[in-house]
Amino acid sequence: MTAQRQERNEIRQWFATIWLAGLLFMSAPLLSLQAATTERVVVDRHTGLAIDGFDPVAFFTEREAQMGAAEYEASSGGAIWRFCNPSNMAAFVAHPEIYGPQFGGYDPVGIARGVPVPGNPLLWLVSGQRLFLFAREDSRSAFAADPGRYLKPAQQQWPAVRATLAN
Repeated sequence: MTAQRQERNEIRQWFATIWLAGLLFMSAPLLSLQAATTERVVVDRHTGLAIDGFDPVAFFTEREAQMGAAEYEASSGGAIWRFCNPSNMAAFVAHPEIYGPQFGGYDPVGIARGVPVPGNPLLWLVSGQRLFLFAREDSRSAFAADPGRYLKPAQQQWPAVRATLAN
């Protein structure tokens, strides 16, 4: 191999190294997004509150998102849940599987794709006597128009997605 050819190969290797480093640098924000969703229940990392402190039972009883109160708290599933009153707290403690958001509060449209996207308690829907939280309005609208289109794939994907999330 001539010296000129060796020099060109070294330059190519240098550019390839720079390109690879740039690619890794550019993908770092995407990796941090995945790392942000590591709980099996959507929890605020700073407060430990599930679904931003909203009362999960109120979605059923009051048909609206209501903030819970600090004096009515219960722990379940590694999260702190807040409630508007003691009767809502008692109902949840007796049946967290009914009143807790499905898929741990992750968007069912994302779960159907195999991606855990935290839901927003202000974007919610009760369907089939279950609470669902959504990341975006368009996800909620699509789910509301045809729940079966997303629910069956989400139920199939959930065990695998859940296994990737920390306890």
